Amino acid sequence: MSGEHGGLRPYLKLLRPHQWVKSGFVLVGLLFGHAWHDVQLVRQVLLAVAAFSLAASTIYVLNDLADRDQDRLHPEKRHRPLASGAVNVLQALLLAGACLFAALMLAHAASPVVLAIVVGYLLLNVGYTLGLKHVVLLDVFIISAGFMLRILAGTLGVGIVPSHWLLLCGLMITLFLGFAKRHAEIAAMAGRGGSHRQVLDDYDVSLLDKLIGISAAGAIINYSLYTVSPETVAMHGTTHLIYTVPFVVYGIFRYLFLLHRRGGGGDPAAALLRDPHLIVASAGWLATVLWLLG
Repeated sequence: MSGEHGGLRPYLKLLRPHQWVKSGFVLVGLLFGHAWHDVQLVRQVLLAVAAFSLAASTIYVLNDLADRDQDRLHPEKRHRPLASGAVNVLQALLLAGACLFAALMLAHAASPVVLAIVVGYLLLNVGYTLGLKHVVLLDVFIISAGFMLRILAGTLGVGIVPSHWLLLCGLMITLFLGFAKRHAEIAAMAGRGGSHRQVLDDYDVSLLDKLIGISAAGAIINYSLYTVSPETVAMHGTTHLIYTVPFVVYGIFRYLFLLHRRGGGGDPAAALLRDPHLIVASAGWLATVLWLLG
């Protein structure tokens, strides 16, 4: 296989490896379940991370195949390998098949439960690609469900009991990111959103601002309550997790700033990897959590 630009670059771009940062949600159980000293559990979780990364790449390839005509109308997405013609349909299908096989093998090696969760993730996203992405509100809830399945793979999938507070927080933060993505898409298409993504005709900026605000507030409140709940204090032996809340609040507020003032919000993974404020807030949060729990 050879792309328009030569080498593997178009195929790597099609797989969107920067999006693998989303598989970090699989690590939540390992972190907050005090399980990082268990070598077997760490191995299972890392296999689940790899499985979800490749499963996500499979879905990205299939989505780009289905959306390649619409992507040609988008100011940024028209440069994607399939939309631009750098990779053809047969090459994309072969690449998706290889990623799918590897994802299922890695998930099976992690545990039967992880395999079931990854299969559920794949089926959910196939449904999304085939039509559920056109159903207003449900489209974002499906995006959120993909993140929640990652959390469950890193908890239930390896025998760690997930915290209800963290599940609620994960739900709200992923809804926040999903609605912010829709907001960014409407802004990028300048009133022609429906030509790129049909469901954008059912959203408007005012509605999305309300949904984003509710989701952001829900995420902050749920995480804050988690840090001070008696269950959390008993499990971690500290009342000081509340000092990680400012990092979360700053990160969410920074993301809102990027969305409204810098044209960001369309790609959470890219923002997390490129924006220095989000990098520092994320690193500060992680370092503080590790220090308090360690």
